[in-house]
Amino acid sequence: MFDSLSDRLNRSFQTIRGRGRLTEDNIKATLREVRMALLEADVALPVVKQFVEDIRARAVGNEVMTSLTPGQALIKIVKDELTALLGEANESLDLRVKPPAVVLMAGLQGAGKTTSTGKLARYLKQREKKSVLVVSTDVYRPAAIDQLARVANDVGVDFHPSQSSDKPLKIAQSAMDAARKGFYDVLIVDTAGRLGIDEKMMAEISGLNEALKPAETLFVVDAMTGQDAANTAKAFGDALPLTGVVLTKVDGDARGGAALSVRQITGKPIKFLGVGEKLEALEPFHPDRVASRILGMGDVLSLVEEAEQKVDRQKAEKLAKKLQKGKGFDLNDLADQLRQMQEMGGLGALMEKMPGGAQMPKGMAAAADDTQVKRMLAIVDSMTPQERAFPDVIKASRKRRIAGGSGTQVQDINRLLKQHLQMRKMMKKFKGGGMKKMMRAMQGMGGGGGGMPPGMGGGGTLPPGMGR
Repeated sequence: MFDSLSDRLNRSFQTIRGRGRLTEDNIKATLREVRMALLEADVALPVVKQFVEDIRARAVGNEVMTSLTPGQALIKIVKDELTALLGEANESLDLRVKPPAVVLMAGLQGAGKTTSTGKLARYLKQREKKSVLVVSTDVYRPAAIDQLARVANDVGVDFHPSQSSDKPLKIAQSAMDAARKGFYDVLIVDTAGRLGIDEKMMAEISGLNEALKPAETLFVVDAMTGQDAANTAKAFGDALPLTGVVLTKVDGDARGGAALSVRQITGKPIKFLGVGEKLEALEPFHPDRVASRILGMGDVLSLVEEAEQKVDRQKAEKLAKKLQKGKGFDLNDLADQLRQMQEMGGLGALMEKMPGGAQMPKGMAAAADDTQVKRMLAIVDSMTPQERAFPDVIKASRKRRIAGGSGTQVQDINRLLKQHLQMRKMMKKFKGGGMKKMMRAMQGMGGGGGGMPPGMGGGGTLPPGMGR
Protein backbone atom coordinates (compact mmCIF):
# COMPACT_ATOMS: atom_id res chain seq x y z
CA MET A 1 0.00 0.00 0.00
CA PHE A 2 1.45 3.36 -1.15
CA ASP A 3 4.86 1.68 -1.57
CA SER A 4 6.37 4.18 -4.01
CA LEU A 5 5.27 7.15 -1.88
CA SER A 6 6.66 5.51 1.24
CA ASP A 7 9.99 4.73 -0.45
CA ARG A 8 10.34 8.25 -1.83
CA LEU A 9 9.49 9.97 1.46
CA ASN A 10 11.87 7.79 3.44
CA ARG A 11 14.68 8.51 0.97
CA SER A 12 14.04 12.23 1.41
CA PHE A 13 14.50 11.87 5.18
CA GLN A 14 17.81 10.00 4.96
CA THR A 15 19.90 13.17 4.92
CA ILE A 16 18.33 14.63 8.07
CA ARG A 17 17.64 11.51 10.12
CA GLY A 18 19.94 11.51 13.17
CA ARG A 19 21.33 14.99 12.47
CA GLY A 20 22.37 16.90 15.59
CA ARG A 21 21.64 20.24 13.93
CA LEU A 22 19.35 21.41 11.16
CA THR A 23 19.54 24.60 9.13
CA GLU A 24 16.92 26.33 7.04
CA ASP A 25 18.78 25.03 3.99
CA ASN A 26 18.51 21.41 5.28
CA ILE A 27 14.82 21.86 5.87
CA LYS A 28 14.25 23.57 2.51
CA ALA A 29 16.00 20.75 0.63
CA THR A 30 14.05 18.06 2.52
CA LEU A 31 10.71 19.79 1.91
CA ARG A 32 11.56 20.06 -1.79
CA GLU A 33 11.97 16.28 -1.83
CA VAL A 34 8.71 15.82 0.09
CA ARG A 35 6.91 18.07 -2.40
CA MET A 36 8.26 16.06 -5.36
CA ALA A 37 7.31 12.79 -3.66
CA LEU A 38 3.72 13.96 -3.21
CA LEU A 39 3.40 15.29 -6.76
CA GLU A 40 4.75 12.00 -8.15
CA ALA A 41 2.16 10.22 -6.00
CA ASP A 42 -0.55 12.17 -7.91
CA VAL A 43 -1.61 14.23 -4.89
CA ALA A 44 -3.57 17.32 -5.97
CA LEU A 45 -1.34 20.41 -6.31
CA PRO A 46 -3.35 22.67 -3.91
CA VAL A 47 -3.13 19.91 -1.28
CA VAL A 48 0.65 19.58 -1.77
CA LYS A 49 1.20 23.34 -1.49
CA GLN A 50 -0.78 23.65 1.74
CA PHE A 51 0.79 20.53 3.25
CA VAL A 52 4.39 21.65 2.58
CA GLU A 53 3.65 25.17 3.83
CA ASP A 54 2.16 23.82 7.08
CA ILE A 55 5.30 21.73 7.66
CA ARG A 56 7.59 24.66 6.84
CA ALA A 57 5.79 26.95 9.29
CA ARG A 58 6.36 24.49 12.13
CA ALA A 59 9.81 23.28 11.05
CA VAL A 60 11.59 26.65 11.05
CA GLY A 61 10.33 27.40 14.54
CA ASN A 62 11.62 26.42 17.96
CA GLU A 63 9.92 23.01 17.73
CA VAL A 64 12.73 21.69 15.50
CA MET A 65 15.63 24.08 15.99
CA THR A 66 15.80 23.63 19.78
CA SER A 67 15.12 19.90 19.75
CA LEU A 68 17.83 17.51 20.94
CA THR A 69 17.08 15.35 17.89
CA PRO A 70 16.03 17.86 15.21
CA GLY A 71 15.95 15.30 12.39
CA GLN A 72 13.47 13.13 14.31
CA ALA A 73 11.50 16.23 15.33
CA LEU A 74 11.04 17.20 11.67
CA ILE A 75 9.89 13.67 10.80
CA LYS A 76 7.39 13.84 13.68
CA ILE A 77 6.04 17.13 12.28
CA VAL A 78 5.62 15.48 8.87
CA LYS A 79 3.76 12.58 10.52
CA ASP A 80 1.49 14.97 12.46
CA GLU A 81 0.68 17.01 9.35
CA LEU A 82 0.14 13.84 7.31
CA THR A 83 -2.30 12.61 9.96
CA ALA A 84 -4.12 15.97 9.89
CA LEU A 85 -4.27 15.85 6.09
CA LEU A 86 -5.77 12.36 6.19
CA GLY A 87 -8.37 13.38 8.76
CA GLU A 88 -6.98 13.30 12.34
CA ALA A 89 -8.99 10.35 13.70
CA ASN A 90 -11.10 7.42 12.57
CA GLU A 91 -14.71 8.40 11.87
CA SER A 92 -16.90 5.33 12.13
CA LEU A 93 -20.38 4.93 10.68
CA ASP A 94 -23.04 6.85 12.56
CA LEU A 95 -25.97 4.44 12.69
CA ARG A 96 -27.64 5.97 15.76
CA VAL A 97 -31.06 6.30 14.15
CA LYS A 98 -34.31 4.42 14.43
CA PRO A 99 -33.75 1.02 12.72
CA PRO A 100 -33.33 0.19 9.99
CA ALA A 101 -30.39 2.55 9.44
CA VAL A 102 -29.94 2.99 5.69
CA VAL A 103 -26.46 3.07 4.11
CA LEU A 104 -26.54 4.31 0.51
CA MET A 105 -23.55 3.29 -1.68
CA ALA A 106 -22.74 5.70 -4.53
CA GLY A 107 -19.96 5.84 -7.12
CA LEU A 108 -18.87 5.30 -10.70
CA GLN A 109 -19.06 1.98 -12.52
CA GLY A 110 -16.07 -0.26 -11.86
CA ALA A 111 -15.15 1.36 -8.55
CA GLY A 112 -16.16 -1.75 -6.62
CA LYS A 113 -19.52 -0.70 -5.12
CA THR A 114 -21.12 -4.14 -5.15
CA THR A 115 -18.11 -5.87 -3.62
CA SER A 116 -17.79 -3.05 -1.07
CA THR A 117 -21.48 -3.48 -0.21
CA GLY A 118 -20.78 -7.13 0.62
CA LYS A 119 -17.61 -6.29 2.56
CA LEU A 120 -19.41 -3.63 4.59
CA ALA A 121 -22.32 -6.00 5.30
CA ARG A 122 -19.85 -8.60 6.55
CA TYR A 123 -18.02 -6.00 8.66
CA LEU A 124 -21.26 -4.81 10.31
CA LYS A 125 -22.39 -8.37 10.96
CA GLN A 126 -19.06 -9.67 12.30
CA ARG A 127 -17.61 -6.65 14.09
CA GLU A 128 -20.69 -4.62 15.03
CA LYS A 129 -23.06 -7.56 15.55
CA LYS A 130 -25.75 -5.96 13.35
CA SER A 131 -28.46 -7.74 11.40
CA VAL A 132 -28.03 -6.60 7.79
CA LEU A 133 -30.22 -6.64 4.67
CA VAL A 134 -28.74 -5.70 1.27
CA VAL A 135 -30.46 -4.73 -1.97
CA SER A 136 -29.35 -3.76 -5.48
CA THR A 137 -31.07 -0.93 -7.37
CA ASP A 138 -28.70 -1.33 -10.35
CA VAL A 139 -31.15 -2.26 -13.09
CA TYR A 140 -28.79 -1.24 -15.91
CA ARG A 141 -25.67 -3.38 -15.58
CA PRO A 142 -26.19 -6.99 -16.68
CA ALA A 143 -26.17 -9.45 -13.78
CA ALA A 144 -25.56 -6.68 -11.17
CA ILE A 145 -28.45 -7.93 -9.04
CA ASP A 146 -27.28 -11.55 -9.30
CA GLN A 147 -23.75 -10.48 -8.34
CA LEU A 148 -24.95 -8.87 -5.11
CA ALA A 149 -27.09 -11.93 -4.36
CA ARG A 150 -23.98 -14.14 -4.60
CA VAL A 151 -21.89 -11.75 -2.50
CA ALA A 152 -24.61 -11.58 0.17
CA ASN A 153 -24.73 -15.38 0.30
CA ASP A 154 -20.93 -15.55 0.62
CA VAL A 155 -20.84 -13.17 3.61
CA GLY A 156 -23.93 -14.66 5.26
CA VAL A 157 -26.34 -11.69 5.16
CA ASP A 158 -29.87 -11.48 3.77
CA PHE A 159 -30.56 -10.26 0.25
CA HIS A 160 -33.75 -8.50 -0.86
CA PRO A 161 -34.63 -9.72 -4.37
CA SER A 162 -35.29 -7.27 -7.19
CA GLN A 163 -35.86 -7.36 -10.95
CA SER A 164 -34.06 -5.41 -13.67
CA SER A 165 -37.53 -4.48 -15.01
CA ASP A 166 -38.36 -2.60 -11.78
CA LYS A 167 -37.72 1.09 -11.10
CA PRO A 168 -34.83 1.77 -8.68
CA LEU A 169 -37.02 3.83 -6.35
CA LYS A 170 -39.65 1.07 -6.19
CA ILE A 171 -36.93 -1.51 -5.36
CA ALA A 172 -35.53 0.70 -2.59
CA GLN A 173 -38.95 1.32 -1.02
CA SER A 174 -39.76 -2.40 -1.15
CA ALA A 175 -36.44 -3.19 0.57
CA MET A 176 -37.15 -0.55 3.22
CA ASP A 177 -40.52 -2.15 3.99
CA ALA A 178 -38.88 -5.58 4.23
CA ALA A 179 -36.17 -4.23 6.51
CA ARG A 180 -38.77 -2.72 8.86
CA LYS A 181 -40.89 -5.87 8.93
CA GLY A 182 -37.83 -8.07 9.44
CA PHE A 183 -36.48 -5.87 12.26
CA TYR A 184 -33.11 -5.44 10.55
CA ASP A 185 -30.59 -3.05 12.09
CA VAL A 186 -29.11 -1.92 8.77
CA LEU A 187 -30.22 -1.79 5.12
CA ILE A 188 -27.38 -1.31 2.61
CA VAL A 189 -28.50 -0.06 -0.81
CA ASP A 190 -26.17 -0.70 -3.77
CA THR A 191 -26.88 1.84 -6.51
CA ALA A 192 -26.13 1.95 -10.22
CA GLY A 193 -22.84 3.37 -11.45
CA ARG A 194 -21.98 4.99 -14.75
CA LEU A 195 -18.74 5.30 -16.68
CA GLY A 196 -18.90 9.04 -16.05
CA ILE A 197 -20.88 11.63 -14.12
CA ASP A 198 -24.15 12.43 -15.89
CA GLU A 199 -27.32 14.28 -14.97
CA LYS A 200 -29.62 11.25 -15.22
CA MET A 201 -27.46 9.26 -12.82
CA MET A 202 -27.27 12.13 -10.34
CA ALA A 203 -31.02 12.73 -10.51
CA GLU A 204 -31.74 9.05 -9.87
CA ILE A 205 -29.45 8.72 -6.86
CA SER A 206 -30.63 12.08 -5.47
CA GLY A 207 -34.20 10.72 -5.62
CA LEU A 208 -33.13 7.59 -3.74
CA ASN A 209 -31.36 9.70 -1.15
CA GLU A 210 -34.41 11.91 -0.65
CA ALA A 211 -36.80 8.96 -0.31
CA LEU A 212 -34.63 6.80 1.97
CA LYS A 213 -33.06 9.56 4.10
CA PRO A 214 -29.98 7.41 4.73
CA ALA A 215 -27.96 7.58 7.94
CA GLU A 216 -24.83 7.26 5.78
CA THR A 217 -24.24 8.08 2.12
CA LEU A 218 -20.86 6.62 1.17
CA PHE A 219 -18.96 7.41 -2.00
CA VAL A 220 -17.05 4.37 -3.27
CA VAL A 221 -14.00 5.27 -5.33
CA ASP A 222 -11.03 3.45 -6.86
CA ALA A 223 -7.82 4.63 -5.13
CA MET A 224 -5.79 3.84 -8.25
CA THR A 225 -7.38 6.77 -10.13
CA GLY A 226 -5.28 9.15 -8.00
CA GLN A 227 -6.41 12.77 -7.63
CA ASP A 228 -9.19 12.09 -10.18
CA ALA A 229 -10.79 10.12 -7.35
CA ALA A 230 -10.88 13.24 -5.19
CA ASN A 231 -12.29 15.36 -8.01
CA THR A 232 -15.03 12.79 -8.75
CA ALA A 233 -15.84 12.58 -5.04
CA LYS A 234 -16.23 16.37 -4.97
CA ALA A 235 -18.65 16.24 -7.93
CA PHE A 236 -20.75 13.63 -6.10
CA GLY A 237 -20.50 15.63 -2.89
CA ASP A 238 -21.92 18.69 -4.65
CA ALA A 239 -24.97 16.66 -5.72
CA LEU A 240 -25.40 14.43 -2.66
CA PRO A 241 -25.04 14.93 1.09
CA LEU A 242 -22.10 12.50 1.34
CA THR A 243 -21.06 11.44 4.83
CA GLY A 244 -17.88 9.60 3.92
CA VAL A 245 -15.70 7.83 1.38
CA VAL A 246 -14.73 4.18 0.85
CA LEU A 247 -11.39 3.89 -0.97
CA THR A 248 -11.14 0.60 -2.88
CA LYS A 249 -8.17 -1.26 -4.43
CA VAL A 250 -5.78 0.39 -1.96
CA ASP A 251 -3.62 -2.75 -1.94
CA GLY A 252 -2.77 -2.09 -5.60
CA ASP A 253 -2.17 1.65 -5.17
CA ALA A 254 1.55 2.36 -4.84
CA ARG A 255 1.11 6.13 -5.10
CA GLY A 256 -1.49 7.23 -2.49
CA GLY A 257 -2.71 10.33 -4.34
CA ALA A 258 -6.39 9.58 -3.70
CA ALA A 259 -5.98 8.94 0.04
CA LEU A 260 -4.03 12.18 0.52
CA SER A 261 -6.32 14.33 -1.65
CA VAL A 262 -9.87 13.13 -0.87
CA ARG A 263 -10.28 14.60 2.61
CA GLN A 264 -8.83 18.00 1.73
CA ILE A 265 -10.74 18.42 -1.55
CA THR A 266 -14.12 17.04 -0.45
CA GLY A 267 -14.11 17.81 3.27
CA LYS A 268 -15.51 14.28 3.74
CA PRO A 269 -13.75 11.65 5.84
CA ILE A 270 -12.39 8.40 4.46
CA LYS A 271 -14.23 5.77 6.51
CA PHE A 272 -13.01 2.48 5.04
CA LEU A 273 -10.21 1.07 2.90
CA GLY A 274 -10.69 -1.88 0.54
CA VAL A 275 -7.37 -3.73 0.84
CA GLY A 276 -7.88 -6.83 -1.29
CA GLU A 277 -10.28 -8.94 -3.31
CA LYS A 278 -11.42 -11.13 -0.42
CA LEU A 279 -14.71 -10.18 1.23
CA GLU A 280 -13.00 -9.74 4.61
CA ALA A 281 -10.51 -7.25 3.09
CA LEU A 282 -12.10 -4.07 4.45
CA GLU A 283 -10.35 -1.97 7.10
CA PRO A 284 -11.64 1.02 9.08
CA PHE A 285 -9.55 4.05 8.08
CA HIS A 286 -7.30 5.34 10.87
CA PRO A 287 -5.40 8.44 9.63
CA ASP A 288 -2.67 8.19 12.29
CA ARG A 289 -2.01 4.53 11.51
CA VAL A 290 -1.91 5.08 7.75
CA ALA A 291 0.48 8.03 8.25
CA SER A 292 2.74 5.75 10.30
CA ARG A 293 2.71 3.09 7.59
CA ILE A 294 3.51 5.63 4.86
CA LEU A 295 6.50 6.84 6.88
CA GLY A 296 7.72 3.29 7.58
CA MET A 297 6.83 3.39 11.29
CA GLY A 298 4.49 0.41 11.12
CA ASP A 299 0.94 -0.09 12.33
CA VAL A 300 1.11 -2.51 15.24
CA LEU A 301 -2.34 -1.53 16.60
CA SER A 302 -4.09 -2.64 13.39
CA LEU A 303 -1.97 -5.79 13.43
CA VAL A 304 -3.13 -6.66 16.95
CA GLU A 305 -6.78 -5.92 16.11
CA GLU A 306 -6.52 -8.15 13.05
CA ALA A 307 -4.92 -10.91 15.12
CA GLU A 308 -7.72 -10.68 17.66
CA GLN A 309 -10.27 -11.10 14.87
CA LYS A 310 -8.56 -13.85 12.87
CA VAL A 311 -6.28 -15.86 15.14
CA ASP A 312 -7.77 -19.19 16.22
CA ARG A 313 -8.05 -18.66 19.98
CA GLN A 314 -8.09 -22.34 20.89
CA LYS A 315 -4.98 -23.10 18.86
CA ALA A 316 -3.25 -20.06 20.34
CA GLU A 317 -3.97 -21.24 23.88
CA LYS A 318 -2.92 -24.79 23.06
CA LEU A 319 0.43 -23.64 21.61
CA ALA A 320 1.02 -21.23 24.52
CA LYS A 321 0.51 -24.02 27.08
CA LYS A 322 2.68 -26.37 25.07
CA LEU A 323 5.55 -23.86 24.98
CA GLN A 324 5.19 -23.02 28.65
CA LYS A 325 5.58 -26.73 29.49
CA GLY A 326 8.81 -26.79 27.49
CA LYS A 327 7.48 -29.08 24.77
CA GLY A 328 8.93 -28.71 21.29
CA PHE A 329 7.57 -26.63 18.42
CA ASP A 330 6.89 -29.26 15.74
CA LEU A 331 5.90 -29.09 12.07
CA ASN A 332 2.19 -29.31 12.91
CA ASP A 333 2.62 -26.07 14.85
CA LEU A 334 4.52 -24.53 11.93
CA ALA A 335 1.70 -25.45 9.52
CA ASP A 336 -0.86 -23.88 11.89
CA GLN A 337 1.19 -20.68 11.99
CA LEU A 338 1.44 -20.54 8.20
CA ARG A 339 -2.31 -21.04 7.76
CA GLN A 340 -3.10 -18.31 10.28
CA MET A 341 -0.61 -16.06 8.51
CA GLN A 342 -2.52 -16.66 5.26
CA GLU A 343 -5.74 -15.66 7.02
CA MET A 344 -4.12 -12.31 7.82
CA GLY A 345 -3.04 -11.66 4.25
CA GLY A 346 0.34 -13.39 4.22
CA LEU A 347 3.74 -12.44 5.61
CA GLY A 348 4.14 -9.53 3.20
CA ALA A 349 0.94 -7.90 4.53
CA LEU A 350 2.09 -8.42 8.12
CA MET A 351 5.57 -7.03 7.46
CA GLU A 352 4.05 -3.89 5.94
CA LYS A 353 2.44 -3.14 9.30
CA MET A 354 5.59 -3.78 11.31
CA PRO A 355 7.89 -0.87 12.24
CA GLY A 356 10.48 -0.67 9.45
CA GLY A 357 8.51 -3.13 7.33
CA ALA A 358 8.17 -0.62 4.50
CA GLN A 359 11.94 -0.71 4.11
CA MET A 360 12.05 -4.51 3.96
CA PRO A 361 14.55 -5.60 1.26
CA LYS A 362 12.88 -6.54 -2.02
CA GLY A 363 14.35 -10.05 -1.90
CA MET A 364 12.83 -10.61 1.51
CA ALA A 365 9.47 -9.34 0.27
CA ALA A 366 9.60 -11.82 -2.61
CA ALA A 367 10.41 -14.64 -0.20
CA ALA A 368 7.39 -13.65 1.85
CA ASP A 369 4.89 -14.08 -0.96
CA ASP A 370 1.90 -16.38 -0.87
CA THR A 371 3.46 -18.88 -3.29
CA GLN A 372 6.26 -19.61 -0.84
CA VAL A 373 3.79 -20.22 2.00
CA LYS A 374 1.71 -22.56 -0.17
CA ARG A 375 4.86 -24.49 -1.11
CA MET A 376 5.80 -24.87 2.56
CA LEU A 377 2.31 -26.12 3.43
CA ALA A 378 2.42 -28.60 0.55
CA ILE A 379 5.70 -30.00 1.94
CA VAL A 380 4.31 -30.39 5.46
CA ASP A 381 1.09 -31.96 4.13
CA SER A 382 3.19 -34.57 2.26
CA MET A 383 4.77 -35.79 5.50
CA THR A 384 3.53 -38.62 7.71
CA PRO A 385 2.10 -37.78 11.18
CA GLN A 386 5.34 -39.13 12.71
CA GLU A 387 7.50 -36.87 10.52
CA ARG A 388 5.44 -33.81 11.41
CA ALA A 389 5.67 -34.56 15.12
CA PHE A 390 9.36 -35.61 15.08
CA PRO A 391 11.16 -33.73 12.25
CA ASP A 392 14.54 -35.16 13.28
CA VAL A 393 13.59 -38.52 11.72
CA ILE A 394 13.48 -36.96 8.23
CA LYS A 395 16.63 -38.22 6.47
CA ALA A 396 17.63 -38.48 2.80
CA SER A 397 15.17 -41.17 1.62
CA ARG A 398 12.24 -39.49 3.41
CA LYS A 399 13.19 -36.11 1.92
CA ARG A 400 13.08 -37.60 -1.61
CA ARG A 401 9.65 -39.10 -0.94
CA ILE A 402 8.28 -35.81 0.53
CA ALA A 403 9.71 -33.82 -2.41
CA GLY A 404 8.00 -36.18 -4.87
CA GLY A 405 4.69 -35.97 -3.02
CA SER A 406 4.71 -32.16 -2.77
CA GLY A 407 6.05 -31.42 -6.25
CA THR A 408 9.15 -29.72 -4.84
CA GLN A 409 12.90 -30.30 -4.68
CA VAL A 410 14.97 -31.84 -1.87
CA GLN A 411 16.59 -28.39 -1.44
CA ASP A 412 13.11 -27.01 -0.58
CA ILE A 413 12.71 -29.68 2.11
CA ASN A 414 16.13 -28.80 3.54
CA ARG A 415 15.27 -25.10 3.56
CA LEU A 416 11.97 -25.72 5.38
CA LEU A 417 13.62 -27.93 7.99
CA LYS A 418 16.32 -25.32 8.59
CA GLN A 419 13.71 -22.58 9.03
CA HIS A 420 11.75 -24.80 11.40
CA LEU A 421 14.88 -25.51 13.46
CA GLN A 422 15.56 -21.78 13.81
CA MET A 423 11.95 -21.17 14.88
CA ARG A 424 12.11 -24.05 17.36
CA LYS A 425 15.19 -22.48 18.99
CA MET A 426 13.36 -19.14 19.18
CA MET A 427 10.37 -20.81 20.79
CA LYS A 428 12.52 -22.17 23.61
CA LYS A 429 13.13 -18.57 24.67
CA PHE A 430 9.40 -18.11 25.23
CA LYS A 431 9.54 -20.43 28.23
CA GLY A 432 9.89 -18.56 31.51
CA GLY A 433 8.84 -15.08 30.46
CA GLY A 434 10.62 -14.83 27.13
CA MET A 435 7.33 -14.08 25.37
CA LYS A 436 6.55 -11.25 27.79
CA LYS A 437 9.93 -9.66 27.13
CA MET A 438 9.32 -9.86 23.40
CA MET A 439 5.84 -8.37 23.77
CA ARG A 440 7.27 -5.45 25.77
CA ALA A 441 9.84 -4.88 23.03
CA MET A 442 7.03 -4.92 20.44
CA GLN A 443 5.08 -2.35 22.45
CA GLY A 444 8.09 -0.06 22.44
CA MET A 445 8.42 -0.40 18.68
CA GLY A 446 4.74 0.21 18.02
CA GLY A 447 4.42 3.42 20.01
CA GLY A 448 1.99 2.09 22.57
CA GLY A 449 0.47 -0.75 20.57
CA GLY A 450 1.51 -4.31 21.18
CA GLY A 451 1.16 -7.81 19.90
CA MET A 452 2.85 -10.63 18.06
CA PRO A 453 1.05 -11.74 14.93
CA PRO A 454 1.10 -15.38 13.97
CA GLY A 455 4.17 -16.31 12.01
CA MET A 456 6.13 -13.22 13.05
CA GLY A 457 9.15 -12.96 15.34
CA GLY A 458 10.02 -16.61 14.93
CA GLY A 459 6.48 -17.83 14.37
CA GLY A 460 4.86 -16.98 17.70
CA THR A 461 1.11 -16.86 18.07
CA LEU A 462 -0.64 -14.34 20.29
CA PRO A 463 -1.13 -16.19 23.57
CA PRO A 464 -4.27 -15.40 25.58
CA GLY A 465 -4.07 -12.12 27.43
CA MET A 466 -0.88 -10.99 25.67
CA GLY A 467 -2.37 -8.60 23.12
CA ARG A 468 -3.08 -5.07 24.25
